[in-house]
Amino acid sequence: MTYSYSSILPRIAVVALAATSLAGCGVNSVPKAEEVAKAKWADVQAAFQERANLVPNLAAVAKGAAEQEKGILVGVTEARAKATSIQLSTDDLKDPAKMKAFQEAQNQLSGSLMGFGRLLANTEAYPDLKSITNYQMLQSQLEGQENRIRVSLRDYNEAVRVYNTTIRTFPDVIGAKVIYGAKPMVPYEAVTPGANVAPTLEGKL
Repeated sequence: MTYSYSSILPRIAVVALAATSLAGCGVNSVPKAEEVAKAKWADVQAAFQERANLVPNLAAVAKGAAEQEKGILVGVTEARAKATSIQLSTDDLKDPAKMKAFQEAQNQLSGSLMGFGRLLANTEAYPDLKSITNYQMLQSQLEGQENRIRVSLRDYNEAVRVYNTTIRTFPDVIGAKVIYGAKPMVPYEAVTPGANVAPTLEGKL
């Protein structure tokens, strides 16, 4: 059986129209937006892990502190252990309870580091800190890492906003609900006041 060009053309047009319609219903935009958000979350996890890797170095710096200030280091160490014990998969990004537990653990570590930052800043009370070779380097590393965390969280939240908007707006909502059964992702929120602000490791109390 042979087909003339004129008979095939309408079928091609129908197929093209169907493909365009499906594309406009979130078939492509929904998974793309989700993958971007997942990639941004990987950046968040990497930034938090890099911060956790810095914590062991605090022990060397704290050697110059007064005895009563060792409690700050203990708090930081315990907060680090808790923060690193809670891991989220990309599927967990749609689970508010698991995200909340992760946020609370990371924010607790942020709060502990802020306390340690105040200790480092008070060099008049602890002059021995000035003589530690890695003091300035650790100051810079902690400040830089907190800033990287803030940037990665901002980027993740923006990607989540785009994804959540995509799955709720027409026509993408059709593909999101019918094809993917998409659920909104949870943005990252600092539950500890000031936890999203980098510790101040310079100056005086």
